[in-house]
Amino acid sequence: MNKATIHIILFLILMVYPKIEGLAQKIDSIIHVNGNVLTGDFKKMEYGIITYKMQGMGTISVEEPFVSTIISKKQFEIIMKNGLIYYSSFEPSDSTGEVIIKTGSEKVSIKIDDIVEIHPIKRNFWMRFSGRLSLGANYAKSSNLTTLAFSGNMTYRREKSSFNATWNLNLSYQTDSLVTNNSEIDVTWQRLFKNKWSSLLGFGTSQNQQLGIQRRYSLNLGAIKDIANNTWSRFYLAGGISGLKEQSTDTNAPANTDMAGLVRVGYDIYKYTSPKVALQSNLSFLPYLTGDARYRMGLNLNPSVSIFDNNFKVGFNFYYTYDSNPPDSSLSNEDYGIDFQLSYIIN
Repeated sequence: MNKATIHIILFLILMVYPKIEGLAQKIDSIIHVNGNVLTGDFKKMEYGIITYKMQGMGTISVEEPFVSTIISKKQFEIIMKNGLIYYSSFEPSDSTGEVIIKTGSEKVSIKIDDIVEIHPIKRNFWMRFSGRLSLGANYAKSSNLTTLAFSGNMTYRREKSSFNATWNLNLSYQTDSLVTNNSEIDVTWQRLFKNKWSSLLGFGTSQNQQLGIQRRYSLNLGAIKDIANNTWSRFYLAGGISGLKEQSTDTNAPANTDMAGLVRVGYDIYKYTSPKVALQSNLSFLPYLTGDARYRMGLNLNPSVSIFDNNFKVGFNFYYTYDSNPPDSSLSNEDYGIDFQLSYIIN
C-alpha cells in the first residue's frame, strides 16, 4: 500500500468516525422571531451563523437575524464587536434580538447583533475540539503521477485561550515514489485579551523541495490585533519575531540558524445567505534580521461554498511562496499551486 492510499484512508476514517455529540445534553433553546422554540445543543456562533444540533433533524444552521433570544444554562465564551469578552450563560430577554448575560453580580441585556462569536466552554475534553479537514487529489495516467493535497486545522478551546494545529500537505507520487513535497505544519497557543488583542506562541515545521528547503523549523512569538470583527468578516494584523533553523536539500550545505521579523495580514469573509460562500485569505512577510539579506513572502487564498449542509464544503486552496535568497541558488525562488478540495467541518 503506497503513502497516498494511506493518507486517503486516514482522511476517510476521520470523516466517518462517529463524534461523541451524544454526550451533550440537548437542553438549549433558541426562540425564533416567528415564535417557534428550537430545543437542542448550541454548538457555536460564527459569522452570523448559529450551529445547532437538534434531535431527529441533525445539525442545522440558524441565521442571527432570525433569532429573538437564546436560553441556556451552559457557560459560553462571548466575543463582542467592541472587543469585550464575556463568560456567561444565557437568559431570555423580553426585547426581540437581545439576550441577558451575567457579568459579575449584575445581569445585563445585550444585542445579539453585537455578538461576533459564541463558543461553549465544555467540560468534556474531547468536546472542546473543533476543526476542518480537506482533501484533494489528481492523477495523470500519461506520467503515472498522483498528486495529493491534505490540509486542515484543529482547535482545542479553553476559557480565554486556545491551542490550534494547522497543516497543509501537497505531495506528488510517481510509481509509489515521492517526487515532490511541499508541506507545512504549525501548532500555536493563543491567549485572548481585551480590546481585540491576543498573544501568540507557535512552533512550526515545513518542507519545500521546489525552493530547496529540506526541512525548516520555526519558533514564533507575537501578537494579533483584530481591526474589524463582525458577523460577516474579520480583518486582522499580526506581528512578531521568528527563530528559524533551516536545512537545504543540498546535503553538503550546513544548516542555517536565523532570526526574522514576522508580519501577517488576514481577511476572512462569510456570506450566510444561500449559496453560503466563505473566503479565508492571508499574506505573510518575513524580513530576515540576521545572516545574508533575505526576505520571504507567502499568500494563501481559500474560497469555499457549502453543499448538502454547512458541514460539507467544496472549494480550492491557492498558495504562493517567494524566497528572495533560497538556500540552493540553482533552484527556483518561487512556488505556487492550486488544489481543488472537499472539506468537512468538525463542530
